[in-house]
Amino acid sequence: MADPSPLDVIDVLLVEDDAGDVLMTREAFEYHKLRNNLHVVSDGEQALQFLRREGEYTDAPRPGLILLDLNLPRRDGREVLAELKDDPELRVIPVVVLTTSEAEEDIVRSYRLHANAYVSKPVDFDRFIEVIRQIDDFFVTVVKLP
Repeated sequence: MADPSPLDVIDVLLVEDDAGDVLMTREAFEYHKLRNNLHVVSDGEQALQFLRREGEYTDAPRPGLILLDLNLPRRDGREVLAELKDDPELRVIPVVVLTTSEAEEDIVRSYRLHANAYVSKPVDFDRFIEVIRQIDDFFVTVVKLP
């Protein structure tokens, strides 16, 4: 059996309530011609429904990577991360916390909740695009995903 190609397409779930950040992430995927499928939900409750394939998300694909903002409505990213990593089925999905917070307590808490990486969103568009490319490159090309 052949090894999977680094060009294999994976589903990426972006959990982000800021329309501008969603747009920049979409543009980063297009700019770098990232072949992965980007799915977007705008709050923590929707994220858990998507991951558990509940409600309107019964046909949702299993993401190979989650990009998670911390400051979300309904259920914040910390709660989502805690529930995700507490679920034997979902805990294997890598989670990159992608947030504006640079607070030490948020960084430490995210890693204590078993985030796979913590990345502060750059405000500059070009840097933001590069950060998305690096995340994609690392988690999709370099790292072997379950």
